[in-house]
Amino acid sequence: MTRTNLITGFLGSGKTTSILHLLAQKPADEKWAVLVNEFGEVGIDGALLADSGALLKEIPGGCMCCVNGLPMQVGLNTLLRQGKPDRLLIEPTGLGHPKQILDILTAAVYEPWIDLRATLCILDPRQLLDERAVSNDNFRDQLAAADIIVANKSDRETAESARALADWWQRWGGERRKVSAIQGNIDLTLLDEPRRNTAPLPASAEHAHRHPPLPASPRSAWRNTSAGADISTMARAIRAAAGSSTRRQSLTPSACSNGPGWRQWGALKA
Repeated sequence: MTRTNLITGFLGSGKTTSILHLLAQKPADEKWAVLVNEFGEVGIDGALLADSGALLKEIPGGCMCCVNGLPMQVGLNTLLRQGKPDRLLIEPTGLGHPKQILDILTAAVYEPWIDLRATLCILDPRQLLDERAVSNDNFRDQLAAADIIVANKSDRETAESARALADWWQRWGGERRKVSAIQGNIDLTLLDEPRRNTAPLPASAEHAHRHPPLPASPRSAWRNTSAGADISTMARAIRAAAGSSTRRQSLTPSACSNGPGWRQWGALKA
């Protein structure tokens, strides 16, 4: 099974730096993968991933959980079946709702494949003083979905931001764990923390729409054409590329109505 973590964080929280710090701690004998949105906030350079031996896959579409949920399922299935990573980090972009992502990851179809661990939310506590942030549905949803709150940029803490975090924690902390960090330097062991916050999450007003049911198995998702995509054609392209020895691969399945939108670094091993 692939140990999997969702890593969220509002724009400016230091999420990208935190993910890069985690990648730098990757054990040499493990294969890691990172799943991100094509239009997401995380700008991870492919060369850095190649150096760490990690794979990067980008999901096409403006929201990872939308576009009928199909692009994420295809990207996720590709990584699980072809890449076989030991660890998968998912960054669902500032437009994505954590609830939909977690619903997909906890679906029965993925139980034999995914070992879902703690969801981390990277937070700059000063954002709790910014009305534009605290009134944003996505900001609140990310905090609500988190098992671990990483209070980042603690070296820039002010008396006001410390008080705002303490007030928020007293009201909403619950079973969550809180840790502090400077410049996104967080301990690798956090990724193996169990899920603590398993209460049902409310649907965001910005994402109050329905997705089609998940396929019966990851294998059957290759023939789902609900979004106008011939996934069997895409699957053949992926299998052909997986047999290549090219270090950097760029697949462009022309049958996909949403465009290619994703890349892989490192040859996938069957």
